[in-house]
Amino acid sequence: MALNMKFSDVSVSIIILLVILLIIVPLNTVLLDVLLMINIMCSVIILLMTLYTKQPLEFSVFPPLLLIVTLFRLALNISATRLILGNGGEAGNVIKTFGGFVIGGNLVVGLIIFIIIVLIQFIVITKGSERVAEVAARFTLDAMPGKQMAIDADLNTGLISEEQAKHRRLKIQRESDFYGAMDGASKFVKGDAIVAIIITVINIVGGIIIGSLGSGIPLEKVVGIYTLATIGNGLVSQLPALLVSTASGIIVTRVDSDNDLGGDLNKQLASQPLVLITGGAMMLLINFIPGLPKIPIFILGLGILALGYSLLRAGISSAAKSEEQNLEEAAAQARKPENVLSLLQVELIEIEFGYSIIPLADANKGGDLLDRVIMIRRQCALDLGIIIPSIRLRDNIQLEPNEYVIKIKGVEVARGIVMVSQYLALNTNNSPEELEGTPTVEAAFGLAATWIDEKEREKAEVLGYTLVDPPTVIATHLTEIIKKYGYELMGRQQVQTLIDNVRETNPALIDEVVPKLVTVGTLQKVLANLLRENVSIRDMVTIIETLVDYSPTVHDVDMLTEYVRQSLKRAITKRFVPENIARVITVDPTLEQMIIDNIQQTENSSYVSIEPQKLQEMFESLKTAVEKMVSLGISPIVLTAPVVRYHFKRLTDQMVPDLTVLSFNELESDVEIQTDSVVAI
Repeated sequence: MALNMKFSDVSVSIIILLVILLIIVPLNTVLLDVLLMINIMCSVIILLMTLYTKQPLEFSVFPPLLLIVTLFRLALNISATRLILGNGGEAGNVIKTFGGFVIGGNLVVGLIIFIIIVLIQFIVITKGSERVAEVAARFTLDAMPGKQMAIDADLNTGLISEEQAKHRRLKIQRESDFYGAMDGASKFVKGDAIVAIIITVINIVGGIIIGSLGSGIPLEKVVGIYTLATIGNGLVSQLPALLVSTASGIIVTRVDSDNDLGGDLNKQLASQPLVLITGGAMMLLINFIPGLPKIPIFILGLGILALGYSLLRAGISSAAKSEEQNLEEAAAQARKPENVLSLLQVELIEIEFGYSIIPLADANKGGDLLDRVIMIRRQCALDLGIIIPSIRLRDNIQLEPNEYVIKIKGVEVARGIVMVSQYLALNTNNSPEELEGTPTVEAAFGLAATWIDEKEREKAEVLGYTLVDPPTVIATHLTEIIKKYGYELMGRQQVQTLIDNVRETNPALIDEVVPKLVTVGTLQKVLANLLRENVSIRDMVTIIETLVDYSPTVHDVDMLTEYVRQSLKRAITKRFVPENIARVITVDPTLEQMIIDNIQQTENSSYVSIEPQKLQEMFESLKTAVEKMVSLGISPIVLTAPVVRYHFKRLTDQMVPDLTVLSFNELESDVEIQTDSVVAI
C-alpha cells in the first residue's frame, strides 16, 4: 500500500514536469496529434466523472486537476503555435481535420463559427461557473459557524457520538476548502479562455506575415493555410476547455444527493408526469399557428404526451402496489405476538409538559427550551463532572395546559406550572409594594413569587423584582433536580464512560487500577455518595488514586468515600466556602463522643444506634441552629470531626436532607471558621 502511494505521488510529479517541458521542447506533428487526443480524452473523462458524482466532495481533487489540465492545454497550444508559425501552417492531422471540419469550404463562415464557440466558452460557461464557485465559497464559509453549532448541539444531546462529530466537522472543513479552491481554480479556466483568443489572433496575424515574406505564395492562399491551422488548433484546444468548464459548472452547482445527476433527473422529472402531459398538450396547440412545421411539432407533442401518460399510469400502479403491500405487512404484523420489550425501556430523565408549553420547545416558533437543556448538560459536566444522558422532551395531554413534570427513571420527582406569555417576579429586594398578578411558589427553591403580564414588567423592574421568563423557570428547576438526583443517574455504564475518558490521558493509572484493585461497582458507589452530597466528581484522577491508596485495607464503601472527600478538600472548600470564611454550626464534643460510642459495625458497613430520646434532643437542637442561620440569610453548614461526619449526615438526612455536613479535614488550612451555633444534647 505504501509503495502504491509513493508511485502515485511520483507519477503525478513526473506528469507535471513533462507538461512544463512541453512548453520548452519542440514537438513533431505525430506526437502533437497523440497529445491532443489525450487532452480531449481527459476532458471527456472529467466531464463524465462530474455527471456520476453524487456529492461534490467525492471529486475533491477536481480543483488541482483543473489546474493541471489547463496547464497541459496551454502547453499544447504553445507547441501547436510553434508548428503553425515555424512549419508553414502544418501542425498535424488532428488540427488540420478539425479546422477543415469547421471551415467547411467557407473561410469566413468557419471563422465566425469559431468565434461563437470561443464566446460561448468565455462568456456563458466560464463566467457562470466562476460566479457560482464564488457564491458557493462565500455561502459555505458563512454557514460554517451554524453547522458547527448544530454539530455541538447534537453531540451535547447525545444524538451523535464524538467520532461522528469529528467526521461531520471534517466534512464541513473539506467543503470549505473545496469551494474555496474551486473559486480560485475557476480563474484558471477564465484565463485559459482569454489566452486562447489572444493565441488565435497571434497565429493568424503571425502566419500571414511569415507566409507573405519571401515564400512566394499568394496572399489568399497564405490566409487560407494559416487560418485553417489556427481555427483547427483553436477548436482542438477550446473543445476540451468547453468540456472542463462544463464539468466545473456542474460540480459547483451539484447538490448532495444519493444518486448521480442522471438518476436525479430521471427521478425528479418522472415524479411529475402531469408537467409532461401539460407540455405535450401545449405543443399540440402551438401546432395550429400558421407557418410552423406541423409534422415535427405534432410528433414531438404526441411523444411528450405519451411519455407523461405512461409515467402517470406507472405511478398509479406503483402506488397501488405499495398500498397493497403495506396492508399485507400491517396484517402480518397484526397476526404476530405483540413485542412488549420496547415498553420495558425507561428514560433516565425526561420532561413532560402540557400543550400550552409546547411552543417553548418548538424552535420553529422561537422556543429555546431545547437549547437551554443542552446548556444544562454542559453546565452539569463542568460543575459536577457527570454526563447527563439525553433528556427526553415530550408533550402529555393528560397534564394541565401550563403544567410540566420532571421524571427520573420514569417516576415523577417534581412538577411545576409556568405561564407561557408572562414573567415570574421574585421579590429578592424585599420591596413592600406588591404586583398585580397570580401569586405562586417558585418550584426550584420554594420561594414566593408572582406571575405578571408584560404591562407590569416595567413596574417590577423599578421596584427591584427579579424577573424570570418561563424557559428559564423550567431550566432552573431541571438543573436543581439533576443536582439533587444526579447520583441516581450514575450507573455502571456512565462510570465506564468516565473511566474511558480518563484512560485517554492516564492509561497507566486505569490499566493498573480498574478492575484489578477497584471494581467498576465500587467506583460507582463512591461517585454516587459524592454526588448525593453535591460534591463534584470532575477530578476523577484524584478519586481513583485515593481509592488505590485505601482500598487494600478499607472495604467499607462509605469509609472509602470519606477518604476521597478529604483528598478533594480544595474543591470542597471552593464549593461550599468560596470566601474562605466559614460561618458554621459545630457539634458538641459530648455528642460526637456519644455517636462514636454507639457506632455498630456490620460486615460491609456501619450505623449508629442512639436512644430515641437523645436523638430527639439532637434534632431539636439542630433545628434551632439551622433556623437561626437561615434567618440570617446564611446557608447552614455543620462542621464535625472526620470520624463523625458521615454518621451525623446519615442521622440528620430525614429531618434536613439538603444539609451540608463537612469535616475539619475537608477544609483548607487557611479557612477562617466562625461558630454561630452548637448542636448539643
